[in-house]
Amino acid sequence: MFGRRAKKPRNRIEPRLAWRGESGLDDLRADPADRPPGGRRSKKAAPRPAVRAGRRRRSWLGRIVYWGGVLSIWGLVSVVALVIFYASQLPPIDQLAVPRRPPNIAILSDDGSLIANRGDTGGPAVRLIDLPPYLPKAFVAIEDRRFYDHVGIDPLGVSRALMRDLVGRSGIEGGSTLTQQLAKNLFLTQERTLSRKIQEAILALWLERRYSKDQILELYLNRVYFGSGAYGVEAAAQKYFGKSARFVTLPEAALLAGLMKSPSRLAPNRNLKGANERAAEVITAMAEQGHITEAMAKSALANPAQVVHDKSAGSINYVADYVMDALDDTVGAIDEDIVVTTTINLKMQGEAEQALTEELNAKGAKFGVEQGALVAVDPSGAVKAMVGGRNYAESQFNRAVAAKRQPGSSFKPFVYLAALEKGLTPDTVREDAPISVKGWNPENYSREYFGPVTLTKALALSLNTVAVRLGLEVGPKAVVAVAHRLGIASDLDPVPSIALGSSEVTPLEMVCAYAAFANGGVGVQPHVIARVRTANGKQLYARRNASFGRVIDPQYVAMMNQMMQETLLTGTARKAELPGWQAAGKTGTSQDWRDAWFLGYTSYLVAGVWLGNDDSSPTKKVSGGNLPVEIWSRFMKAAHEGVPVAGLPLGAWRNADAPNPDAPLLPPLDLTGAQAPTPLPGGRGGGAGQPGAAFQVGAPPSPPSGARGATGPAADFAPVPPASIPNVLPVSREKGPPGKLLGTL
Repeated sequence: MFGRRAKKPRNRIEPRLAWRGESGLDDLRADPADRPPGGRRSKKAAPRPAVRAGRRRRSWLGRIVYWGGVLSIWGLVSVVALVIFYASQLPPIDQLAVPRRPPNIAILSDDGSLIANRGDTGGPAVRLIDLPPYLPKAFVAIEDRRFYDHVGIDPLGVSRALMRDLVGRSGIEGGSTLTQQLAKNLFLTQERTLSRKIQEAILALWLERRYSKDQILELYLNRVYFGSGAYGVEAAAQKYFGKSARFVTLPEAALLAGLMKSPSRLAPNRNLKGANERAAEVITAMAEQGHITEAMAKSALANPAQVVHDKSAGSINYVADYVMDALDDTVGAIDEDIVVTTTINLKMQGEAEQALTEELNAKGAKFGVEQGALVAVDPSGAVKAMVGGRNYAESQFNRAVAAKRQPGSSFKPFVYLAALEKGLTPDTVREDAPISVKGWNPENYSREYFGPVTLTKALALSLNTVAVRLGLEVGPKAVVAVAHRLGIASDLDPVPSIALGSSEVTPLEMVCAYAAFANGGVGVQPHVIARVRTANGKQLYARRNASFGRVIDPQYVAMMNQMMQETLLTGTARKAELPGWQAAGKTGTSQDWRDAWFLGYTSYLVAGVWLGNDDSSPTKKVSGGNLPVEIWSRFMKAAHEGVPVAGLPLGAWRNADAPNPDAPLLPPLDLTGAQAPTPLPGGRGGGAGQPGAAFQVGAPPSPPSGARGATGPAADFAPVPPASIPNVLPVSREKGPPGKLLGTL
């Protein structure tokens, strides 16, 4: 018990009892499978390591499959998470809506021809059913051949695009579907990021669910960019081909579809060769996909599209800009496509642009003049032509309506009209001689003096000394009042130099003021918009006959027209030619030859030309009587072609009791302050030489017998303007620079 412990056997062997009949009932040996390791094994057990190697190989493959599945699941989860995240950045689907297309303003001429499109799109929307069938098919063929088969996203198209990128081949399709491109244009920016692509795909799916394929294609064609500022297929067709998208040919349709690859680089008005090469690819794709026949493809390839002259740089854009400025006051804010019919005559507009630009190109350098403007209105004030500068592409500043320049002697008709309304006549004689007004010594253009002259001769020859004398006789304020009454809205300084056009005005103001002479004495409102309607035909505005009423008594209209006819017949505008028509007008040249004007009219049309430099630098002696008259004559001849001849408003104003025009003139008035002239009836009084005083040289002439308004001694200068002629236009109170003292034609 306390002795040495018996040593246990190293390996314990348990007996295995077999069933009867297996190894015998008396066989108590352990089964070999139950024997402990380390014992002797037969050589037949050696192959076991090979079994473990196969299991090891199968284990690595399983791990790859397993981890691949895990990564796929996590990748899918990540993609779903990204989609959910970027989808959350979009508006809720139930609030999502296709944004309204910016309204287009189609501007038409007086005969309904398209002048220009204005607005963010540059053209109206068109319906798919109104387009030639090959036009939308061209876009499908080149941009999304499976458009009618996918649900907004095309995995096959994306794969095909990726493969082409990998092998370095330039494909004829992109990875984005037309629906995705539309989604990008409608809702997203043009940035190329993963987030934008995910949002694009989400929106494409929404569009496909919300709209039919044809509706999506129609939206696409009316929204995408075609280069050169054209948004939508209609704007592009008008810009590049001068026609509606409804009438484009197959080569033209292919060219438009090809622009989607790179609108700016392939714009046909800049890169016609590149645009037609791309169009050939489109035509080939259309033939391969069965959209057109082989014969149609061959014909289209043999006759590539041609681009028309781009109107975007023409003078008509001065008109379009003027219309847009006037539109705000006419109909206010707009939220749908509208059509504006104007008073512009396209033939006259073309003739005006040609006359101005060609004459300046030919003679501008010689005369040192760079810019000009021409504006023409009919006797009602409707603008028929307007050229605001030499080149719209180089300068969009509209000098016809916005440039304020000194009119020089073209302002003198307002002085003479004021004198007539004080009782003078065209036969009244005044002295053409040197004159001094408080140190100001205005001179005639030629520095030549004619002595006693009639007002008709003085106006025709543009004698400055006579104009200054008349201005002081009637008073500068009276001259300003007459000018404002006839339509001059600019601020005018009532100083002695106003008689020579020292205050600045615009060409449009001057032309519309002269219109009262052409129409018999009615003050006109310049206007360019005749009607405005929606694209569906609903009328929003129609101009009714409107004017400022009578602003000149008819007898003074007759007198003024007779005097200003002489300007073209014997005066400073003898170069003006308008065969068969009675025409009248007045030249004007400002100090130092900075501005040259001619304004002339018939009973059919009133037109004015201004020439000068934008920086007011002197020209090389361009005067109202040379280049402006030549431009005016060229334009007016073309504008009057085929028009029935009609005379100017003239009437009988002479009678037997009128003063003798040959009667000797009283001594000339000394305006230095030594003599105190008698104020005219109705004058504002004041001492000699004081601005604003109205002066009379000697005794007033006897009034014509039966003169309207003659009621006694106080009416010596009757007839007077009727009471219905008010000062109707408001006067701007903005003070300009002091009037320059001029010596001009």
